[in-house]
Amino acid sequence: GKILYDSSVPQMLTTLPDVLIGVVVVLVLSASMSTLSSLVLTSSSTLTLDMLKLTCMKKTDEKKTVFVMRIFIVFFIALSVIIALNPPTFIAQLMGYSWGALAGSFLAPFLYGLFSKKITKASVWVNFIWGVGITVAFIILPRVGVKVPPSLNPINVGAIAMVGGLIIVPLVSLFTSKMDKARMDEVFACYDEKVQVEKKMYLKEED
Repeated sequence: GKILYDSSVPQMLTTLPDVLIGVVVVLVLSASMSTLSSLVLTSSSTLTLDMLKLTCMKKTDEKKTVFVMRIFIVFFIALSVIIALNPPTFIAQLMGYSWGALAGSFLAPFLYGLFSKKITKASVWVNFIWGVGITVAFIILPRVGVKVPPSLNPINVGAIAMVGGLIIVPLVSLFTSKMDKARMDEVFACYDEKVQVEKKMYLKEED
């Protein structure tokens, strides 16, 4: 009596000729491989450079740092294989939750951070906790016997996380310490760089 989202695409593929099914399979595999490579590279570099390098690996040379990154790459690939060997039955819902958590955690800091110098580090952390927290909460609550309205599906929870982040980041930034002004001016200096563009891409400002 319910829609099986994970069966939608396989059901559609059964109506295609064998040649087109082969093309679709190749496209899916290539997309999966490119996504996996980018994810493991990003994850390993983030953990190594943005976390370990700033804490317990401050004096580590470049050669050892690259070696640690390679270890993390192997670890994340192995983790992906383990999950693939025993995949969850609710893949579509899992993707909804995961992308909702990512968007809820990073959309607002990224959006505001592009244009405002007033966004604080504390607001980014609070928003990250909000985005991940609300997503994890709606995964756990139904499994511990708490009734959740059907309207709060993974997609809607992700939307709530994103909209909430757009409110949380500027609000928390008002009451937390700002980042160093000289550093922020240095970061935003790239916006003042003069660039040459074609006439069709330029809108002249009124005097």
